[in-house]
Amino acid sequence: MSATPYSSEPAAAAPPEATVDIETAKLNAAQLAVREHFPSDAQYIGIGSGSTIVYVVEAIKALNLPNITNISFVPTGYQSRQVILKAGLRDIQLDSLPTGSLIDVAFDGADEVDDELNCIKGGGACLYQEKLVATQARKFVCVADYRKLQSRLLTKWPSIPIEVEPLATKRVLSQLRLLGSTNPALRDGHILKVGPIKTDQDNFIIDAPFPTLLVQRDVIAAKLDGKALTGKGEAGQWEVSALAFAIKAIEGVLSVGIFSGLNGLQAAGVGDGTGGQKPVAAYFGMADGRVVVLFADVDGHVNKRNPS
Repeated sequence: MSATPYSSEPAAAAPPEATVDIETAKLNAAQLAVREHFPSDAQYIGIGSGSTIVYVVEAIKALNLPNITNISFVPTGYQSRQVILKAGLRDIQLDSLPTGSLIDVAFDGADEVDDELNCIKGGGACLYQEKLVATQARKFVCVADYRKLQSRLLTKWPSIPIEVEPLATKRVLSQLRLLGSTNPALRDGHILKVGPIKTDQDNFIIDAPFPTLLVQRDVIAAKLDGKALTGKGEAGQWEVSALAFAIKAIEGVLSVGIFSGLNGLQAAGVGDGTGGQKPVAAYFGMADGRVVVLFADVDGHVNKRNPS
């Protein structure tokens, strides 16, 4: 049974009539995101693994910054590093950052984004390093196209990617079923005889389908209506962060492809020297050539900026 959100404020509308292709839509989103978030005095920039990241790097190069050779770019995996090097930029591994340093901004894509800026990531099997980089950044900025903008997670994207230690695969699959996942499965490589796909950490990926996820606003609205809804799996209904926490608690799980909780602005207020999982803003290239932006304030409230 699919969860029914209580809120009636969807972020996603029917896509406008197409005038540009998907790649152009990604390019438009990347250019605006870089223009609005790339700091002129940057030292460290995170570069993610999504399909839009090539356009992000192109947009950074197009800035023609005089100090570009002094900026170090932090990849989220092997493929991400190749994009950095191909562009002639200087790379640095996350564990080589000076102690106490934060990445100025991390740019990355997403498989789906809801209207509270929670994300599903991991379609490219780089979720662990993507989360490491996001939580080491002052802010994470998401760049995507309109297909990824949905009111709730697991609306169009079918499952949650989960990185697991190979020996724990059976245990994790069993526990996911108990949490309500319908037919969680080990992700196979593109060549079946090679076996399951492996991450940069030499782990496996499990894709776990769940009913459409609730956001915090749904749980609050249900309580105000006197309904006994906690979002902790009752009747198959999970709130985003509650499900992420429950999956991460399974022994053998390294990382969960749900990016939720604090954004970078909120994390700065906590003052523990780390960033947040959620983006402070998400840029969606639309089919009509415009760009829609969701952005959060320091309290985590999300606003939508429609293109003129």
